[in-house]
Amino acid sequence: MTDTATENPVHDWIAKAVADHPVVLFMKGEPEQPRCGFSAVVVQILDHLGVDFVGVDVLQNDAIREGIKSFSDWPTIPQLYVKGEFVGGADIVREMFQNGELKPFMTEQGVLAA
Repeated sequence: MTDTATENPVHDWIAKAVADHPVVLFMKGEPEQPRCGFSAVVVQILDHLGVDFVGVDVLQNDAIREGIKSFSDWPTIPQLYVKGEFVGGADIVREMFQNGELKPFMTEQGVLAA
């Protein structure tokens, strides 16, 4: 059996980014200047909660833009990763925030002070 991670340098790069940073948002644009409404919503929610995160602009690199979709098996961007785990896209993050699940989740993960 072969390890697919080593056969895909983009997946390797994504895996390293997700491993190196507690909270990573693969998004269109940068946290200071999102270039799509869905990315802007997730940035606003993370900023509102005070979560420290790293934004990766997928518009800068087509390989990453396509690679993140196959890496997570999720068709849309933005994509939020916390402690190496895929949390979801804009709809899921917004839903978790609105029903009060996101803040406790971030606290449990140790990326937000209680």
